[in-house]
Amino acid sequence: MDNQKAIDSFNLRKKKVEKQYMIAFLFIALGGIALFLTYNQNSNLNFIPMILFAGGIIYFIIGASAFSKLKKEFKKDFLKNIFSVLIPGIEYSPHIGLNPMDVYATEFLKKADRFHSEDYLSGKIDDIDFISSDVRLEERRVRHTKNGTQVYYVPYFVGRVFKFDFHKELVGHMQVLESGRPLSRRPFNKVELESIDFNKKFNVFAEEELTAFYILTPDIMEAIFALERRYPGNISFSFSDQQMYLGINNNKNTFELQLFKPLSLEAIQEFEKDLLVVKDVIHSLKLNNSIFKKREDL
Repeated sequence: MDNQKAIDSFNLRKKKVEKQYMIAFLFIALGGIALFLTYNQNSNLNFIPMILFAGGIIYFIIGASAFSKLKKEFKKDFLKNIFSVLIPGIEYSPHIGLNPMDVYATEFLKKADRFHSEDYLSGKIDDIDFISSDVRLEERRVRHTKNGTQVYYVPYFVGRVFKFDFHKELVGHMQVLESGRPLSRRPFNKVELESIDFNKKFNVFAEEELTAFYILTPDIMEAIFALERRYPGNISFSFSDQQMYLGINNNKNTFELQLFKPLSLEAIQEFEKDLLVVKDVIHSLKLNNSIFKKREDL
């Protein structure tokens, strides 16, 4: 089945699911109208709003279940095949993600009260191993009102976290952050580079100042600028133990079908672009360059 036929098939099934949602919303709206008309009235029709609300809830549950199944099939049967063509050997596991240890190893993301991760990718491009996934981190908040105490959760990171091989020898650790500070007890110092524009856009922290100048050459700084422009959101880099971590906090859930938005070739191209971030980062930051490889690998 070619891409267009697959897209047409998913759109047909998605329209059926969307119809169930529309019926649910219609029942709930009619239930609200019926409740307004029969409220505070001694009438034999008082049961009608409850029936309409119940019908709306049933249709909503049926629609939600069908859409969840459709999304799983879309990722498993469609996106997985496309990804394997774009990056041979890639592993895509939609329903698992990075473990918390990998996420907090970035040292620029604080531990969450509620953690969720999915859309796990792993593979190798030009001998550079990478892993990534969508990550959602939420902080627990408590609000005191006259009706009691309410507990709710506020997301502070919704985006993607990546881990790449970084074979350049480092002295100490370094972070390049669009905002914030490192979240570790390492003896980081803020480093001012020769580029005024870079200093305005990013905060650079390193245990050894020479490491920052060694890694952040003019070409690499320009590449980081270009990545930030191509991928909107708050972007953060961490270099440690021959690994490079990248976080893009863009409030986006990647590789997801959306209700009431037709699937199209343009949407598939957007999914492909989201996948190829890994290749873009590797090539833009020259992680595959021989100067980044360990001597024993040469």
